[in-house]
Amino acid sequence: MTRPVIAAMRARLDAGNASHEALVTQALEGAQLPAAEHVFTRLYTDAALAAARHADAARKAGVQLAPLAGLPVSVKDLYDVAGETTLAGSIVRRSAAPASQDSVAVQRLRAQGAAIVGKTNMTEFAFSGVGINPHYGTPRNPADPEIARIPGGSSSGAAVSVALGLSVVGLGSDTGGSIRIPAALCGIVGFKSTQARTPRTGAFPLSQTLDTVCAMARSVEDCLVADAALADAPLAVRRRPLQGLRLAVPSTLMFDGIDRPTARAFQRAVSKLSAAGAQVVDITLAELAEVAKINAPGGFSPVEAAAVHRATIAEHRADYDSRVAARIDLGMTVSAADYITMQQRRADWIARMEGALQGFDALLCPTVPIAAPAIAALATDEAFFQANGMLLRNTFAINFLDGCSFSLPCHDAGELPAGLMLSSVRGDDARLAAVALAVEAALG
Repeated sequence: MTRPVIAAMRARLDAGNASHEALVTQALEGAQLPAAEHVFTRLYTDAALAAARHADAARKAGVQLAPLAGLPVSVKDLYDVAGETTLAGSIVRRSAAPASQDSVAVQRLRAQGAAIVGKTNMTEFAFSGVGINPHYGTPRNPADPEIARIPGGSSSGAAVSVALGLSVVGLGSDTGGSIRIPAALCGIVGFKSTQARTPRTGAFPLSQTLDTVCAMARSVEDCLVADAALADAPLAVRRRPLQGLRLAVPSTLMFDGIDRPTARAFQRAVSKLSAAGAQVVDITLAELAEVAKINAPGGFSPVEAAAVHRATIAEHRADYDSRVAARIDLGMTVSAADYITMQQRRADWIARMEGALQGFDALLCPTVPIAAPAIAALATDEAFFQANGMLLRNTFAINFLDGCSFSLPCHDAGELPAGLMLSSVRGDDARLAAVALAVEAALG
């Protein structure tokens, strides 16, 4: 069951039952425990404690604090922080010049008074949904104490930092599912906003067409607090009852190859929603079958990543994760004419999808069709790329739509996490957030 963490912490603080400094100290200490191995690439101990103490002093002085003031927040290692080199999960960039200023996302978190506890690990250059990093290690999914499972990617450390309670918000990014995949596999909530809602300035790029600045947390409400900070404006969410909401379940693509535990969790969730009064409507949505064909040759991420990395990878290929390099290679030979055709076909597809989804409050499907595989099971390239394709398939369709999307936990206690994905068209973030709040309450 998801529960808002930020409001609960604020209540404890206002009642005098906790201090910001104590909360941040606890997070920093937890970040150094074995369970958090490989989660952070850098800790900001002094700065985080300074932010916490400032919030404590302001609260005692009667100052009305921003929601994130003095609370522990983590930042994915593709966002610029002034004075340090942005590694983006790589060793290639160790010699790159340090950032001259904070990224816009980090600036806005600091403006809220957030205690940024550290930079989180990620897939190299954000280029996979698995979360494995050969340079800095792979954070272990905390959902399984016995088997070391993938956390999902590319915002791997961000998700684990939230799942372990080391941050109330994990700033990540979502190009093909990099927020929602690890949120689903780690049992937390992820929100992919419409791309234009949040500025990307100071975030190391993967795909300028698809990259989205967004975050994950423990509840929909907490994700909305994070979104308000990152967008510098809260969504105007009008809460709605679940009864009467029309939720479309597509038969095309999204359930292909689904494993039994995920299918059971999804069907159980649909039954709860139906019993609570939601109208769950099965639709074909055949347009989903076109995504792979339109996103070829190469695909937006490989083509646009190739433009970013062309010179560097030519000189330093041995320093790249070989699996990331292989995906960048896919974009190296795509012509300008083919790239323009991809853009035109995508625009046409988006228009047809928006028409097909009219009259529905959200598109409903599994976030990912499989539970988190064991890290050891993905040792071969064949196994890795097969899992990567499955993990990205459902979420990527919403990035291709330039839509907005939530992943909510829908598993029972004792089960591996599974995610329920609610999605809508671009610009529909506020209405979708109301739907997500209603669905979250029903699932709880």
